[in-house]
Formats: sequence, C-alpha cells, structure tokens
Amino acid sequence: MKVEDILKARSNNQCELCKATNDLKVYEVPPVEYSTDDKCIFICPKCTAQIEKKEALDSKHWSCLTESMWSEHPVVQIVTWRLLNRLRTESWAQESLDMMYLDDDNTAWAKKTGDHENDGAAVLHVDSNGHQLLDGDSVVLIKSLDVKGSTLNAKMGTVVKNIRIVKDNTEQIEGRVEGQLIVILTKYVRKQGVGVA
Repeated sequence: MKVEDILKARSNNQCELCKATNDLKVYEVPPVEYSTDDKCIFICPKCTAQIEKKEALDSKHWSCLTESMWSEHPVVQIVTWRLLNRLRTESWAQESLDMMYLDDDNTAWAKKTGDHENDGAAVLHVDSNGHQLLDGDSVVLIKSLDVKGSTLNAKMGTVVKNIRIVKDNTEQIEGRVEGQLIVILTKYVRKQGVGVA
C-alpha cells in the first residue's frame, strides 16, 4: 500500500492539522531519512505554505492545533508541537504547549530541525508595495538601475519576466534584462498585474 493511501485512510481524507478536505498532499516531516507513513502527514496547501514559511502564520487558522495536539499519531503531534512553539507568543499556544506531552524520542525528533527556536515569522520576498514575489513572477522596475560590472542600464518601467527569488536573501531576486542575468533589489520592483496597495 502506498504512503498516500495509508494517510488518506488514517486521516479520513482530511488535513491532519486543520480538517480541510481540498487538495490534500503528503508532507514529509523533516528531517526525512526515508518516506514512510509514520514520517509523513496528510495536509492542505494552507498548512503546507505556513509550515514551510512561504506564507505568514495565521494564528486564527492554527487554533486547530488545540485538537491536533491530541492525535494518536506521533508525527502529527511533532508538527503540532513545532507550530505551537512558533506561535508561543499567543497565550492559547503557550497553554497548549504546557499541556502537551511528547516522550523523549519524539521530543528529540521535534527539536531536530531547530524550528521550535524560531519566532515563526515567514521569510518572504516582497516588492516595493508589499506584494509577495514568487519564482516565475513578472516585475516592473520602478527605478532606473545601473548594473554593477556592466555598461547595462536597466531603465525604469522595464518588465522583467520569469524572475527567480534568491533563497538566502529576501531583498534580492534574479532576472534577465536585455539577455543578461542580473540581481535586482526587491525594493526597486513592482509585481506586474497587481494594483498598488
């Protein structure tokens, strides 16, 4: 039996964290050595995006953790524990953490990624108006830019298509201007097709 089939049956075709029923997918809980049903959970896109910090944490959405913390499946409890730690500034999350119990092995697994030490803030690339930028987006330069190490001047109003975000720096994206791949600061771009905030 495939892992996905096992998780569908285990979860009754519901997100194992928030009980949503649309577009559910298998999520391998890091650190992943091998993918088995006891190392994975079945969750919705909203939970996935917030766990992976591709979207800001929505504490109202995560009120569901007060139920998932009681799951009979340790892997669900581990993800819940990590999320509660990221939300620990919320009184309900701290109270839930105080009530929650993980045995020593599961506590060690939960702490392995170090995610519980983070404040839960999502690290997002945003344009000059605060709109989130993703790989493949198109942006418009809001300022003329001289490209270092080149005679190229990227003019204000230039459309840069199919950008790539720089993974380790939220203030930078990469894109091609006149056939040349350049690094552009996000504060100098506006996401194309989105109105001004």
